[in-house]
Amino acid sequence: MMIVRMTKTLRTAAFALSGLVALGPAPAAESNPLEAERWKTRPLVVVAPRADDPLLREVEATLSETAAREAFIEREMVLYRVVAGVGSRDGQPLAPGQTRALLAALELRADAPARLVLVGKDGGTKLRQSGGADLAEIFRTIDRMPMRQSGR
Repeated sequence: MMIVRMTKTLRTAAFALSGLVALGPAPAAESNPLEAERWKTRPLVVVAPRADDPLLREVEATLSETAAREAFIEREMVLYRVVAGVGSRDGQPLAPGQTRALLAALELRADAPARLVLVGKDGGTKLRQSGGADLAEIFRTIDRMPMRQSGR
């Protein structure tokens, strides 16, 4: 009787464990979210100390225009925002540890003047701007990239 119970308990534990393995590893709360974008998308990262920062407002206003939004999507871009230390990816919140890892990877501070960073599909920083944001120029920069010219 004891052996039957132990066997049943072991089967239940093995089943539960196999379910966890099938799900794969949970994303680390402290991991840099840009790593998941590599070879898939071109992240545009805007870091601003306040929600009313002119750089952030300019990017958001431009992306609210249909043509700019379509150009953004066509170039396989995603928007990361870090406003007053709170991060998001295309409007979905990031865990605080992910936001810290993102800032550390790009060597940015949440309380510094606003910055815009374009990250390529290879994970490298392609452009850094402060002040104004010219998305048309950013699109031209992407269009000159070898991966974009090869259709990836």
